[in-house]
Amino acid sequence: MNPHDFFSLLNEPARARLPALRTVAHAVDHAALLSRIEARAQVLAAHGARVVASLMDNGADWIVHDLACLKAGVVHVPLPLFFTPGQWRDTLNAAGVNVVVGPASIQPLLQAFGFEALESLPDTSVLFRRAVAAVALPARTAKITFTSGSTGSPKGVCLGAQEMLAVAASLAEATRPLGVVRHLSALPLPVLLENIAGVYSPLIEGAAVCVRPLNEVGLQGSSRFDPAVFHRALMDADAQSVIVLPQMLRAYAGWLHATATRAPAALRLMAVGGAAVGKGLLDAARALGLPAYEGYGLSEACSVQTLNLPGAERNGSCGRPLPHAKVRVAPDGEIEIAGTHALGYLGELTAPREWLATGDLGHLDEAGFLHVQGRKKNVLITGFGRNVSPEWIELALGGQACIAQAVVLGEGQPELGAVIWPLGDVDDATLQAAIDRVNTTLPDYARIGRWVRARAEFSAASGLSTPNGRARRAAVAALHADLFSRTSAQPLA
Repeated sequence: MNPHDFFSLLNEPARARLPALRTVAHAVDHAALLSRIEARAQVLAAHGARVVASLMDNGADWIVHDLACLKAGVVHVPLPLFFTPGQWRDTLNAAGVNVVVGPASIQPLLQAFGFEALESLPDTSVLFRRAVAAVALPARTAKITFTSGSTGSPKGVCLGAQEMLAVAASLAEATRPLGVVRHLSALPLPVLLENIAGVYSPLIEGAAVCVRPLNEVGLQGSSRFDPAVFHRALMDADAQSVIVLPQMLRAYAGWLHATATRAPAALRLMAVGGAAVGKGLLDAARALGLPAYEGYGLSEACSVQTLNLPGAERNGSCGRPLPHAKVRVAPDGEIEIAGTHALGYLGELTAPREWLATGDLGHLDEAGFLHVQGRKKNVLITGFGRNVSPEWIELALGGQACIAQAVVLGEGQPELGAVIWPLGDVDDATLQAAIDRVNTTLPDYARIGRWVRARAEFSAASGLSTPNGRARRAAVAALHADLFSRTSAQPLA
């Protein structure tokens, strides 16, 4: 699907008075949405916008701005609010951003980066501009999404409009039998998963996107989540679909269980992505009435590639490939993808390849479901020469009710060890019993020997995980360097 076809679909006469967006206060029908998009596109053109960044909370104006960039053919750089000022500065400079849209409150910061305020926009936004040299970008770049990565240094992925819309259309086709007409955006809109699967796809399907500030869906910063607020948002919106991260699902399922609260009856799909989920967590969520289904994707392939769905699912897998995606596994076990590649990394212009090596290890089962087993670069080789994917063991540990997250270490050592962040106030005996239970399910070479409690929560705020919950292994190892040697899982004597 190309942008012309996308906007033609939104402009169909039968849709004119149907809601496209729903905020807490009011609904925006398709006709009004298209009018606002056109007005914003004209403003961008009038100010010579070339590469436009946004620094806005979730809301209707974020969506209007994103779609206006798509319509006007300018590059959109959506910046997460949880980035640091230093990360904002670096990404603005790396992408050659000459226009920023955001609240008036960021004016002092942007002035320090060389921007001046030019025009007030609807919904309290302000347009800022600076003179800056253009940066070489791949042809057809429509969006640059910055991933936080495992090191904390944002990396810009350049995406084409046609590829992004192809993924969105594929998702719309796959989920059409569910009859979803209201989707609640619960992740930050600059996160590509929510941008494509939570905005473009519902709009293609004709569903309304229910959008509200992040604190009104329970998110604060990058890693604070209030499941009670999230539940109220689901109920208020009467949402039929929502996308969550694994740690959000764990917290919400735990809250439902602890408070004996029923899952929202309207909910038909709770898609879980961003990091590995684990069969235990999915089973627990399903038992509480949550329609939780795991998927798999990456920014370098324009987000979602596989997804479990009602009637087409296999717990423990990431689902079958969606209509747009081609998936295969190389002889060394690395997952490769074809169909909707990114155009390249910012500053690293490379020739396109038919098959993208994902860096993830996995296999396709006899029914075509993809099973992801961890990152290729994270494989540990024990002192006995056994190759072990630590994510496999970490998922098993995370499936225990008392363990929020774990990182497994042990390169070159006779036994593996773990850094554990507990869930709630639990004693060492409870944690040891949980580890013992996991060990009974593992071969001897993959069992956990000694372990320690983490000194800080695994979160973006502490620097021990990315915003979507993946552990930053080097940071975890560094924080516990006096307890673990550089290569050993065993505490120092």
